[in-house]
Amino acid sequence: MKSFSSALYRGAVVHQRLAPKVHRLRYRMFQMLFDLDEIERLARSLCLFSHNKFNIFSFHDRDHGLGRTGALRDYVREALASAGIEIGGGKILLLCMPRLFGYVFNPISIYYCHRQDGVLAAMLYEVTNTYKERHSYLIPVRRDDGDAVIRQSCAKALFVSPFMDMAMTYDFTVSRPQDSVATTILAKDAAGCAMIVATFAGRRRALSDKTLAAALFAFPLLTLKVIAAIHWEAAKLFAKGVKLRAHPRAPEQALSIARAPRP
Repeated sequence: MKSFSSALYRGAVVHQRLAPKVHRLRYRMFQMLFDLDEIERLARSLCLFSHNKFNIFSFHDRDHGLGRTGALRDYVREALASAGIEIGGGKILLLCMPRLFGYVFNPISIYYCHRQDGVLAAMLYEVTNTYKERHSYLIPVRRDDGDAVIRQSCAKALFVSPFMDMAMTYDFTVSRPQDSVATTILAKDAAGCAMIVATFAGRRRALSDKTLAAALFAFPLLTLKVIAAIHWEAAKLFAKGVKLRAHPRAPEQALSIARAPRP
Protein backbone atom coordinates (compact mmCIF):
# COMPACT_ATOMS: atom_id res chain seq x y z
CA MET A 1 0.00 0.00 0.00
CA LYS A 2 1.34 3.41 -0.94
CA SER A 3 2.34 5.56 2.02
CA PHE A 4 0.34 8.63 2.97
CA SER A 5 1.36 12.24 3.47
CA SER A 6 -1.30 12.20 6.17
CA ALA A 7 -0.23 11.01 9.62
CA LEU A 8 -1.12 10.86 13.30
CA TYR A 9 0.81 12.81 15.94
CA ARG A 10 0.69 11.60 19.55
CA GLY A 11 1.76 14.01 22.25
CA ALA A 12 0.42 16.51 24.76
CA VAL A 13 -1.17 19.93 24.95
CA VAL A 14 -0.08 22.40 27.63
CA HIS A 15 -1.71 25.72 28.55
CA GLN A 16 0.07 28.11 30.89
CA ARG A 17 -1.89 31.18 31.99
CA LEU A 18 0.41 33.89 33.29
CA ALA A 19 -2.11 36.59 34.29
CA PRO A 20 -4.27 37.68 35.99
CA LYS A 21 -3.97 34.33 37.83
CA VAL A 22 -1.41 31.63 37.22
CA HIS A 23 -3.04 28.45 35.94
CA ARG A 24 -1.55 25.45 34.16
CA LEU A 25 -3.03 22.40 32.45
CA ARG A 26 -1.54 19.47 30.57
CA TYR A 27 -3.40 16.71 28.73
CA ARG A 28 -2.11 13.85 26.61
CA MET A 29 -3.77 13.76 23.20
CA PHE A 30 -3.29 13.21 19.49
CA GLN A 31 -3.91 15.18 16.35
CA MET A 32 -4.00 14.09 12.74
CA LEU A 33 -2.33 15.69 9.76
CA PHE A 34 -4.58 15.45 6.69
CA ASP A 35 -3.45 15.97 3.12
CA LEU A 36 -6.76 17.30 1.80
CA ASP A 37 -6.13 15.72 -1.60
CA GLU A 38 -5.80 12.19 -0.23
CA ILE A 39 -8.67 11.96 2.27
CA GLU A 40 -10.79 9.88 -0.12
CA ARG A 41 -7.90 7.43 -0.56
CA LEU A 42 -7.50 7.28 3.20
CA ALA A 43 -11.16 6.36 3.56
CA ARG A 44 -10.85 3.62 0.95
CA SER A 45 -7.69 2.21 2.51
CA LEU A 46 -8.59 2.25 6.23
CA CYS A 47 -11.41 0.31 7.89
CA LEU A 48 -11.56 2.57 10.95
CA PHE A 49 -11.67 5.88 9.05
CA SER A 50 -14.34 7.41 6.81
CA HIS A 51 -14.85 10.67 4.92
CA ASN A 52 -18.12 12.56 5.45
CA LYS A 53 -19.86 9.60 7.07
CA PHE A 54 -19.90 7.91 10.46
CA ASN A 55 -17.05 5.70 11.63
CA ILE A 56 -14.90 5.35 14.72
CA PHE A 57 -12.59 7.96 13.15
CA SER A 58 -13.89 10.29 10.45
CA PHE A 59 -13.27 13.59 8.74
CA HIS A 60 -16.17 15.81 7.69
CA ASP A 61 -15.50 18.81 5.45
CA ARG A 62 -18.30 20.79 7.08
CA ASP A 63 -16.51 20.68 10.45
CA HIS A 64 -14.14 23.32 9.07
CA GLY A 65 -14.14 26.47 6.97
CA LEU A 66 -17.59 27.95 6.48
CA GLY A 67 -19.31 24.73 7.51
CA ARG A 68 -20.65 24.20 4.01
CA THR A 69 -20.96 21.04 1.95
CA GLY A 70 -18.36 20.41 -0.72
CA ALA A 71 -14.63 19.83 -0.67
CA LEU A 72 -12.78 21.73 2.07
CA ARG A 73 -9.76 22.21 -0.21
CA ASP A 74 -11.92 24.37 -2.50
CA TYR A 75 -12.77 26.68 0.40
CA VAL A 76 -9.08 26.97 1.36
CA ARG A 77 -8.08 27.86 -2.19
CA GLU A 78 -10.85 30.49 -2.31
CA ALA A 79 -9.61 31.98 0.97
CA LEU A 80 -6.06 32.11 -0.40
CA ALA A 81 -7.24 33.68 -3.65
CA SER A 82 -9.01 36.43 -1.67
CA ALA A 83 -5.55 37.38 -0.38
CA GLY A 84 -4.02 37.23 -3.87
CA ILE A 85 -2.34 33.88 -3.23
CA GLU A 86 -2.63 31.25 -5.95
CA ILE A 87 -1.31 27.77 -5.20
CA GLY A 88 -2.69 25.86 -8.20
CA GLY A 89 -2.52 22.17 -7.36
CA GLY A 90 -0.23 22.73 -4.38
CA LYS A 91 -0.60 20.55 -1.33
CA ILE A 92 -2.80 21.64 1.59
CA LEU A 93 -2.09 19.95 4.92
CA LEU A 94 -4.45 20.31 7.88
CA LEU A 95 -3.45 19.61 11.49
CA CYS A 96 -6.52 18.96 13.64
CA MET A 97 -8.47 16.31 15.50
CA PRO A 98 -10.81 14.01 13.58
CA ARG A 99 -14.29 13.08 14.63
CA LEU A 100 -14.23 10.24 17.12
CA PHE A 101 -17.48 8.25 17.25
CA GLY A 102 -19.11 11.14 15.37
CA TYR A 103 -18.03 14.04 17.62
CA VAL A 104 -15.25 16.61 17.38
CA PHE A 105 -14.40 20.04 18.72
CA ASN A 106 -11.23 21.71 17.41
CA PRO A 107 -10.28 24.88 19.31
CA ILE A 108 -7.71 25.49 16.57
CA SER A 109 -7.03 23.83 13.22
CA ILE A 110 -3.86 24.71 11.32
CA TYR A 111 -3.50 24.62 7.53
CA TYR A 112 -0.14 24.50 5.74
CA CYS A 113 -0.77 25.78 2.21
CA HIS A 114 1.90 24.98 -0.41
CA ARG A 115 2.47 26.18 -3.94
CA GLN A 116 2.75 23.78 -6.86
CA ASP A 117 6.55 23.69 -6.41
CA GLY A 118 6.21 22.58 -2.78
CA VAL A 119 7.14 25.96 -1.27
CA LEU A 120 4.97 26.98 1.68
CA ALA A 121 2.81 29.92 0.59
CA ALA A 122 0.63 30.66 3.62
CA MET A 123 -0.64 29.49 6.98
CA LEU A 124 -4.32 29.47 7.85
CA TYR A 125 -5.22 29.35 11.55
CA GLU A 126 -8.86 28.39 12.09
CA VAL A 127 -10.19 29.14 15.58
CA THR A 128 -13.51 27.79 16.87
CA ASN A 129 -15.03 28.80 20.21
CA THR A 130 -17.57 27.02 22.40
CA TYR A 131 -20.31 29.38 21.18
CA LYS A 132 -20.28 27.68 17.75
CA GLU A 133 -18.46 30.63 16.19
CA ARG A 134 -15.43 30.30 13.92
CA HIS A 135 -12.86 32.69 12.52
CA SER A 136 -9.73 32.13 10.45
CA TYR A 137 -6.47 34.07 10.30
CA LEU A 138 -4.63 33.86 6.97
CA ILE A 139 -0.96 34.88 7.03
CA PRO A 140 1.29 34.64 3.94
CA VAL A 141 4.73 33.07 4.28
CA ARG A 142 7.71 34.73 2.63
CA ARG A 143 9.04 32.68 -0.28
CA ASP A 144 12.60 33.06 1.01
CA ASP A 145 11.71 31.74 4.48
CA GLY A 146 13.52 28.41 4.49
CA ASP A 147 13.45 27.83 8.25
CA ALA A 148 11.81 24.74 9.72
CA VAL A 149 9.83 27.00 12.08
CA ILE A 150 7.25 29.57 11.02
CA ARG A 151 6.77 32.63 13.27
CA GLN A 152 3.76 34.86 12.63
CA SER A 153 1.47 37.31 14.43
CA CYS A 154 -2.00 38.79 14.06
CA ALA A 155 -4.62 40.68 16.02
CA LYS A 156 -7.32 38.69 17.81
CA ALA A 157 -10.71 38.97 16.07
CA LEU A 158 -12.89 36.26 17.65
CA PHE A 159 -14.04 35.98 21.27
CA VAL A 160 -12.67 32.70 22.60
CA SER A 161 -12.23 32.60 26.37
CA PRO A 162 -14.62 34.45 28.71
CA PHE A 163 -11.55 35.12 30.86
CA MET A 164 -9.63 37.05 28.18
CA ASP A 165 -10.10 40.52 26.67
CA MET A 166 -10.58 41.09 22.94
CA ALA A 167 -7.74 43.61 22.60
CA MET A 168 -5.05 40.99 22.20
CA THR A 169 -2.43 39.73 19.76
CA TYR A 170 -1.56 36.15 18.84
CA ASP A 171 2.02 35.10 18.20
CA PHE A 172 2.19 31.76 16.36
CA THR A 173 5.31 29.59 16.35
CA VAL A 174 4.72 26.48 14.25
CA SER A 175 7.10 23.78 13.07
CA ARG A 176 6.70 22.16 9.69
CA PRO A 177 5.31 18.67 10.33
CA GLN A 178 7.96 16.01 9.87
CA ASP A 179 8.96 13.29 12.37
CA SER A 180 7.52 15.60 15.00
CA VAL A 181 5.32 18.67 15.09
CA ALA A 182 5.13 21.55 17.55
CA THR A 183 2.74 24.48 17.70
CA THR A 184 2.82 27.39 20.15
CA ILE A 185 0.35 30.25 20.51
CA LEU A 186 1.31 33.16 22.75
CA ALA A 187 -1.53 35.58 23.51
CA LYS A 188 -0.52 39.09 24.58
CA ASP A 189 -2.67 41.92 25.89
CA ALA A 190 -2.89 45.44 24.47
CA ALA A 191 0.24 46.45 26.41
CA GLY A 192 2.22 43.57 24.96
CA CYS A 193 2.27 41.54 28.16
CA ALA A 194 2.08 37.75 27.82
CA MET A 195 -1.23 36.37 29.14
CA ILE A 196 -1.28 32.72 28.08
CA VAL A 197 0.91 30.24 26.20
CA ALA A 198 -0.69 27.19 24.55
CA THR A 199 1.47 24.45 23.04
CA PHE A 200 1.06 21.08 21.37
CA ALA A 201 3.98 18.76 20.63
CA GLY A 202 3.64 15.32 19.08
CA ARG A 203 5.57 12.52 17.42
CA ARG A 204 4.55 11.21 14.02
CA ARG A 205 2.92 7.82 13.49
CA ALA A 206 2.28 6.47 10.01
CA LEU A 207 -1.43 6.05 9.36
CA SER A 208 -2.85 2.53 9.46
CA ASP A 209 -5.75 0.77 11.13
CA LYS A 210 -3.27 -0.48 13.73
CA THR A 211 -2.17 3.09 14.49
CA LEU A 212 -5.77 4.25 14.79
CA ALA A 213 -6.69 1.33 17.05
CA ALA A 214 -3.72 2.12 19.31
CA ALA A 215 -4.78 5.80 19.50
CA LEU A 216 -8.34 4.75 20.34
CA PHE A 217 -7.06 2.55 23.17
CA ALA A 218 -4.71 5.25 24.49
CA PHE A 219 -7.17 8.17 24.16
CA PRO A 220 -10.74 6.79 24.36
CA LEU A 221 -13.42 9.44 23.74
CA LEU A 222 -10.70 12.06 23.30
CA THR A 223 -12.84 14.63 21.51
CA LEU A 224 -15.52 14.51 24.22
CA LYS A 225 -12.80 14.88 26.85
CA VAL A 226 -11.55 18.03 25.09
CA ILE A 227 -14.83 19.88 25.46
CA ALA A 228 -15.30 18.54 29.00
CA ALA A 229 -11.79 19.69 29.96
CA ILE A 230 -12.44 23.18 28.58
CA HIS A 231 -15.42 23.61 30.91
CA TRP A 232 -13.66 21.96 33.86
CA GLU A 233 -10.65 24.28 33.56
CA ALA A 234 -13.00 27.26 33.16
CA ALA A 235 -14.70 26.31 36.43
CA LYS A 236 -11.32 26.24 38.18
CA LEU A 237 -10.43 29.68 36.79
CA PHE A 238 -13.76 31.06 37.98
CA ALA A 239 -13.09 29.58 41.43
CA LYS A 240 -9.75 31.41 41.45
CA GLY A 241 -11.64 34.68 41.06
CA VAL A 242 -10.86 35.46 37.42
CA LYS A 243 -13.54 37.83 36.14
CA LEU A 244 -15.77 36.98 33.18
CA ARG A 245 -15.80 39.15 30.06
CA ALA A 246 -18.92 39.96 28.05
CA HIS A 247 -19.31 38.03 24.81
CA PRO A 248 -19.22 40.47 21.87
CA ARG A 249 -20.76 39.75 18.50
CA ALA A 250 -18.64 37.64 16.17
CA PRO A 251 -16.97 39.53 13.29
CA GLU A 252 -19.05 39.76 10.11
CA GLN A 253 -16.18 38.45 8.01
CA ALA A 254 -15.08 34.88 8.71
CA LEU A 255 -11.51 35.55 7.55
CA SER A 256 -8.81 37.97 8.66
CA ILE A 257 -5.85 38.46 6.31
CA ALA A 258 -2.60 39.52 7.93
CA ARG A 259 0.66 40.61 6.36
CA ALA A 260 3.64 38.32 6.07
CA PRO A 261 6.29 38.98 8.72
CA ARG A 262 9.16 41.24 7.71
CA PRO A 263 12.57 39.65 7.09
